[in-house]
Amino acid sequence: MPTFHPLAIPGVIEVRPDRFGDDRGFFSEVYRKSLWQENGVDADFVQDNHSLSRAKGTLRGLHFQTPPMAQAKLVRVTRGRVFDVAVDIRKGSPTYAKWVGLELDATLGNQLYIPAGFAHGFVTMEPDTEFLYKVSANYSPDNDRSVRYDDPAIGIDWRVEVNQDCLSAKDKGAPLLEETDTGFVFDGAVA
Repeated sequence: MPTFHPLAIPGVIEVRPDRFGDDRGFFSEVYRKSLWQENGVDADFVQDNHSLSRAKGTLRGLHFQTPPMAQAKLVRVTRGRVFDVAVDIRKGSPTYAKWVGLELDATLGNQLYIPAGFAHGFVTMEPDTEFLYKVSANYSPDNDRSVRYDDPAIGIDWRVEVNQDCLSAKDKGAPLLEETDTGFVFDGAVA
């Protein structure tokens, strides 16, 4: 049975699935909706995404979708390692503009649950890193937004040098959080 570890910002949760191994390799159940609901995660995932980043230091983020197409995410690494970050972008939240980060490692198999109302990003810590994630709303170009990965008001310590040659135009040109209408307002509930 996986273990659920809440991080410093309520609603963001590390999940460590069990792995059962032998000389052939391992088996791991990475998601079962009923078990996740019992542990406070009630997202209805509708789409899976998979990315490959060839170079160490490849940064992707900070991305989110505005309501009504807001996305909760369940992220994991299937090859390599990343430093994964969630930033609270809910106006009025006691943790607004605060971030939490966690190293996700394919060898460990840990995952991160990020509720809607958070911007998400990661940087690769190894070359040829593969990243897999579930989202609770389909991709919507009209609702797709980003915030600068190096916004000084957020102050993320990415832990590795960001490879500037691997930044997308979208990520290079992203606005600061204070310049962004995120569409999220804190309602007092845990994310």
